[in-house]
Amino acid sequence: MRTTRDRIRHALSFEIIGLALVTPLGAWAFGMPLHDIGIVGFGSATLATIWNYIYNLGFDRAMQRLRGTTAKTTPIRVLHAILFETGLLIVLMPLIAVYLGISLWQAFLLDISFAVFYLVYAFVFNWAYDRIFPLPEWQKLETA
Repeated sequence: MRTTRDRIRHALSFEIIGLALVTPLGAWAFGMPLHDIGIVGFGSATLATIWNYIYNLGFDRAMQRLRGTTAKTTPIRVLHAILFETGLLIVLMPLIAVYLGISLWQAFLLDISFAVFYLVYAFVFNWAYDRIFPLPEWQKLETA
């Protein structure tokens, strides 16, 4: 399993890169001020960073218990990303509505758009991260 230091590097790099991509794209796509999307993005990224750490630790522990390894197949990666984004969507939607002064429906549409972006981004980022920082146990599986 990953160390605490590695999990912190993972969570922070995921959020920093994601925020750098989603803020200008979100402002452009929704015709909102960059500042407002930046605040929503930063607040969301802060909550998502905390959620990322907790979620990935729990997911890895469940995988270790159920499968005996933290190595993820493509279907498991898809499930991993969907569950992560669903939990985050539930928490963020009301906060976005209040901050931007929009309806829950509008906040849902904004949040779901961000979730779709992050769903794809999470899959790609985690795949790349696992390739750049593989665990020794995975290398043993590849040679077996």
